[in-house]
Amino acid sequence: MKNIPYRYYLPEEKMPKAWYNLRSAMPEKPDPLINPGTGQPVTADDLRPVFCDELIAQELDNDTPEFEIPKPILDMYRIYRPSPIVRAYRLEEALQTPAHIYYKFEGNNTSGSHKLNSALAQAYYAKAQGMKALTTETGAGQWGTALAEACAAFGLELTVYMVKGSYNQKPYRKDVIRTFGASVIASPSDTTQAGRAILEKDPNTTGSLGCAISEAVEKAVTTPDCRYVLGSVLNQVLLHQSVIGLESYEAMLAFDEYPDIIVGCAGGGSNLGGLIAPFMRDTLTGRREGTRYVAVEPASCPSLTRGQYAYDFCDTGKITPMAKMYTLGSGFIPSANHAGGLRYHGMSPLLSKLYHDGRMEAVSYEQTQVFDAAVQFARLETILPAPESAHAIRAAMDEAVRCRESGEAKTILFGLTGTGYFDMAAYASYLDKTMGDYVPRNDEILAR
Repeated sequence: MKNIPYRYYLPEEKMPKAWYNLRSAMPEKPDPLINPGTGQPVTADDLRPVFCDELIAQELDNDTPEFEIPKPILDMYRIYRPSPIVRAYRLEEALQTPAHIYYKFEGNNTSGSHKLNSALAQAYYAKAQGMKALTTETGAGQWGTALAEACAAFGLELTVYMVKGSYNQKPYRKDVIRTFGASVIASPSDTTQAGRAILEKDPNTTGSLGCAISEAVEKAVTTPDCRYVLGSVLNQVLLHQSVIGLESYEAMLAFDEYPDIIVGCAGGGSNLGGLIAPFMRDTLTGRREGTRYVAVEPASCPSLTRGQYAYDFCDTGKITPMAKMYTLGSGFIPSANHAGGLRYHGMSPLLSKLYHDGRMEAVSYEQTQVFDAAVQFARLETILPAPESAHAIRAAMDEAVRCRESGEAKTILFGLTGTGYFDMAAYASYLDKTMGDYVPRNDEILAR
């Protein structure tokens, strides 16, 4: 085998000490959040009942390139970071491709995903401000798990509204959340006005992230010393996830390579935004040209590839600010047949702006195609990928096959966002050949 390492860990002393704010390099900034009551861009005062003060400052800052990572967060990061970059030699050999395939593996922590990077930051800032509790939503359960861990670490109570479809499909995921001390409620529920209104319209709904956000925000603003936190979409979350890209940027130097293609799964956009941050900085500033950025989403929830670029509510109950993003409509309910995460009706405003400006590409896959790739990858690389991550695997494999056909030895980097050990019901469905595909009709999209 070639005399190049399979995997590379940055030395701990090279772990990023500051998050990188990609917006600072964008010549045209993402459009601001809008207060639906005033029709004006949101202010810090508008957001203060919902978010912690430091997170509001990070959310609204388009210009500061770096935010120092507080020492208590760095100390927690050191438990599982830096995370490795791995050269997928066996996958390359199986595909008979001249391409060099690398993946950044974020599954080496108890939550099993990249979500802990932002969960620790948001829990820390809540504790520092004197909060006693947090609320949030979760789809596939990775974010709820990560935030439960973070709240346990910093001594905060947590209520998680979990999309009902996932709540029923993944009983062990909710039990892990409970193990870390959080409460888990299937959403929509009868515990909030927003939930009751949604259930009145459709008592049998399997829910959506938009539904769960409405309930979590309502719970936060009606509970003393409590704030709401979000696991994706927002600028602050992409900021925290930049540790993924910053580590990747440094680690690729050890391989003496620079990515020609960077691939990431995209639901709300947190891991993709974090992975591409320093590389997209190079593209935007002219330091490096020619890198392609590919967002991969499920065909059952295709916000970039089939959504509209417009202002829309971030939640189904229409109580949050409005964001300029690619959206399927705040009332969109993903098919219960969909086995993975990536269920959000919209997309990060930052990534939406990059896509709209032609800086990124987007593709979508049906879930059986995704699980084809997941199983092949697991058998070759000995990691069971989360279904979300498998979307990126599918696209990276297809790019590698195109390199085989063209004879080009391109360098491909993709984000392996987490492990799939809580997704065995989905794997069983695929292996038993009972898994089906669902692509929403046009009349199901933007039906608000």
